[in-house]
Amino acid sequence: MLQTRPRVALFVTCLVDLYRPNVGFSAIALLEEAGCQVEVPRAQTCCGQPAYNSGDRQTAKDLARAVIDEFLHYDHVVVPSGSCGGMISHHYPALFDDDPEYRGKAEALGAKTHELVSFLTDMRGMEGVAARFEGVVTYHDSCSGLRELGVKAQPRKLLGSMPGVVVKEMADAEICCGFGGTFCVKYPEISTRMVTDKAKSIAATGADTLLAGDLGCLLNMAGRLKREGVPVKVRHVAEVLAGRTKEAPAIGEVS
Repeated sequence: MLQTRPRVALFVTCLVDLYRPNVGFSAIALLEEAGCQVEVPRAQTCCGQPAYNSGDRQTAKDLARAVIDEFLHYDHVVVPSGSCGGMISHHYPALFDDDPEYRGKAEALGAKTHELVSFLTDMRGMEGVAARFEGVVTYHDSCSGLRELGVKAQPRKLLGSMPGVVVKEMADAEICCGFGGTFCVKYPEISTRMVTDKAKSIAATGADTLLAGDLGCLLNMAGRLKREGVPVKVRHVAEVLAGRTKEAPAIGEVS
């Protein structure tokens, strides 16, 4: 593992802040385990993705400018979400096509913004984690993390380093769960069919725990699994990798 101690800013994300703070604490624990100096900028807000996906480019631009101003001076920005990470790294620059100064800042920020698990493995050289977990897990590849950020092997690598973990792949791990941010609101019937198919694939693995790197997808799948009566626990992969499964009930469960 690299010996330098970079100054890393954690972009918490709205869903983690509002629904699952344990994911943020897990991310901090993992980053510190990887030798990083972690800070959580207090002025951070939404990355602007909901507005962007809804066509409200001005609101997305205003939010993006605030994120750039708050995060640009860090060595790295790490996000426990492929969708928010993809928004910052891939979509911010185009918002400032009419503003050369902020276009350059957006490109600079994008170049040092990373999804959490890919940062741990690809940037910090993490080969394994200290935490322990016992169980059979299956992993869902969230769309933005997979297609925009290339997150596929990295979480499986770290899960594979945990002696008590057995990974059983579902048949359609790379197929969308139907959440898609505003997609599930605009097209609820299609979204429901997609997540129902996903629930069947999860159940077919025989796994007792479903993992993924995006909380939106996890909330969507947890809701459908509960409605379908599938007894599978749902967690963000960071919670398992950090050994923080006792700090919060599984997603969708009441403490």
